[in-house]
Amino acid sequence: MKKLLSINPATGNVFGETDELSDAELEKKLQAGAAAFPKWRRLSFKRRAALMRKLAKYLRKNMADIAAVMTAEMGKTLKASRAETEKCAWVLEYYAENAEKMLAPEVVPTDAKESFVRFDPLGVVLAVMPWNFPLWQVFRFAAPALMAGNVGLLKHASNVQKSAALIEKAFTAAGFPRGVFQNLAISSPRVEKVIRDARIAAVTLTGSEKAGSEVARVAGEELKKTVLELGGSDPCIVLADADIEKAASVALTGRMQNNAGQSCISAKRFIVDQRIAAKFTEKLKEKIALLKVGDPTDAATDVGPLATEQMANTIEKQVSESAARGAKVVFGGERLQRPGFFYMPTILTNVRKGMPAFDEELFGPVLPIITFKTEAEAIRIANDTQYGLGSIICTRNLAKAKKLAAEIEAGAVFVNTPVRSDPRLPFGGIKKSGYGRELSRYGIREFVNIKTVSVS
Repeated sequence: MKKLLSINPATGNVFGETDELSDAELEKKLQAGAAAFPKWRRLSFKRRAALMRKLAKYLRKNMADIAAVMTAEMGKTLKASRAETEKCAWVLEYYAENAEKMLAPEVVPTDAKESFVRFDPLGVVLAVMPWNFPLWQVFRFAAPALMAGNVGLLKHASNVQKSAALIEKAFTAAGFPRGVFQNLAISSPRVEKVIRDARIAAVTLTGSEKAGSEVARVAGEELKKTVLELGGSDPCIVLADADIEKAASVALTGRMQNNAGQSCISAKRFIVDQRIAAKFTEKLKEKIALLKVGDPTDAATDVGPLATEQMANTIEKQVSESAARGAKVVFGGERLQRPGFFYMPTILTNVRKGMPAFDEELFGPVLPIITFKTEAEAIRIANDTQYGLGSIICTRNLAKAKKLAAEIEAGAVFVNTPVRSDPRLPFGGIKKSGYGRELSRYGIREFVNIKTVSVS
């Protein structure tokens, strides 16, 4: 039987092994999900919400154990793992409180005696989730989808299967009926067959552009609804009137979020007015030099390892190729000489189109600085990417920021603060960052049948 391995990125050693499901075991899970749906969809919002609140309470009670597993599997600091667990509890409580209002029937005046729109669940939804937020990505999907009356099947990343098992255990411990939420411990090549299964109604994926394209292809052939949240090369525009101290803090936090910047919505291209570029770079160097890179279980650590050896190799190659094409390494630019997959926080200047640091998504702690002369040029550079997920504008002129926000091709624009997901706001991208939305009332309506009822 094949093993799914969890490698501790801080040591390079195996943290855990998970037996991949056999075909017979997978079939039982599919049967259980299909059988659970008719009963779950008829359960009242009140009863579903009560279970969601119990699940939130369970996560908080077991936060220390859950965080320890996330840190061992993915390498983020314990502080970040605890914050992620708390955020999952928040999204559960948010939808427990608001789902019924979001999905209340909407009356529409027509020539009929009565016309209204109702929102009914679709069925079994498959979630293909990534390793970088082992809990948050899952609960971000599960809270709205299950509150809407769907049931969920999780295909988590192979390297975070211990976290996946803890999630399934949490649903069971909170009292959710059998089959409402299940983890599928399977490898990626087996996902296509699950998508094509007639019992699967829809698919959501957070992951790479390549994975999203493949899932969309298969689901499209089966005419099944998909929501895709893919990569990003988020711009952070720093205008000449920006508070440089604050802008540098926003830039560094935006870049380094989720342990070494392993987030789709991390700021990845820093587009700075040439008049303040030198001062901004110097301030950024001061701040980045204070970060402690090392053991993620140490409370003093700010930056842990990259999640896999391949990730560390890729970011090292992207930096070296950019430097070979003229980029200047002004801080960092090398692996940390210790066991594990560590890469030093790095600042690059003289970055131009044609370099990996400009053209590609950098999924690691690298800050490429690109200068501009005019605001029109800044917008052009910001939009000169195949991605369109998040973006930042740093300026004292809020009226100008709101005007420029309309011109940025992205699913979100944050002014003077890093991009972050929030249950109250829709989350998603355009272009090759995917389609559809998660969170808020927009997210919960992705996996429902928007049904017209007209009575005469």
